[in-house]
Amino acid sequence: MDDKPRSIRGLFTDADRKRQAIFSSPDSNSTSFQENLNITIATYESCLELSEQVSLFSSNETLDDVSSSDLQYMTICYQLADLVQKITGDLSIRKENLLKARGFYERFLKLLDSYDMLGKSDSRLLEAFLENKDQFSTASMKDAAARRGTKVARFREEKELKRKLEYLQQNPKVAENDEQVVRELHLANLAFMVHQTFQSLESIAQELHILSLAPPAPRQGQNTLAPDARHSERDSGDNYSDRLDPQSAGWRFSGPILSGDGKPLRPFTLLDTRQRLQKGVFRPDHNLPTMTIDEYLEEEKRRGGIIEGGGEQSGIRPEPDEDNVEKADEETMKARAWDEFTEENPKGSGNTLNRG
Repeated sequence: MDDKPRSIRGLFTDADRKRQAIFSSPDSNSTSFQENLNITIATYESCLELSEQVSLFSSNETLDDVSSSDLQYMTICYQLADLVQKITGDLSIRKENLLKARGFYERFLKLLDSYDMLGKSDSRLLEAFLENKDQFSTASMKDAAARRGTKVARFREEKELKRKLEYLQQNPKVAENDEQVVRELHLANLAFMVHQTFQSLESIAQELHILSLAPPAPRQGQNTLAPDARHSERDSGDNYSDRLDPQSAGWRFSGPILSGDGKPLRPFTLLDTRQRLQKGVFRPDHNLPTMTIDEYLEEEKRRGGIIEGGGEQSGIRPEPDEDNVEKADEETMKARAWDEFTEENPKGSGNTLNRG
């Protein structure tokens, strides 16, 4: 029994060292990262298989029966789930890896639950997950206030666990000669992983739902229409359109984005308007001119607002012609008539209102 844990300890230490090494890589999509990732996953799987062969954990035991050094092996399934989620690939491979990661998370939670290591809230979340894995959520989707309160409470618990872990990890001398401190460190680490597990399960459920709405990929070997076939289909006019929008192409990316309980129904992109708002901050507070003065005068001339060439409409009276006797007599008679009218009708004579 003493030799088996040493073998498990060696495998686990090797897997943990490889995991920390690949996480230091800047590019998670590189070929080398994916190769090292698969090697690390294989090492953890060997460690898990060996732990099951020696029955390292049993349902007949209690938490007190598990030694402090063996508590770290309870994290194997959690580490496997976290690593499997980082494997890249197409949609079918992504869905397969998500389901595999969800299975490892479930095994991790059930192991801790068998040792009564889950709190009341975590036990309720595990029951909710087992009842409906595809629509699992850590908080109510219908009540926004309750969801916000649950999220805040779990964030505070997670922050406190993280603070405790950082203190124990930054003070290794405290745990050198005290097995109880080592045990508390492993238990705090497991409790922190439980919080991370439920968040990952919620994220996996949402991603699986979005992947289920994606259009099916073309089957391998499926031939596309030849150019002449496409032309004949276009000429027939049966449900053919040159539009490339999803609705005309018959895709399923149509309808509302969110369901009534707030879950996404199809992929969407959040657009950031911050840059557009920033551009409008330092602009003038007045309306800038849209045309020059010359352009304005041309427009007014086109609309008839500017009269050129004189004439009666210009309001300019022409100079009298002294040689035109008839025109001069006409102007004289008009002036006499006006004088007679002003004598007979003095200014104000027509205003008979407000007189005593």
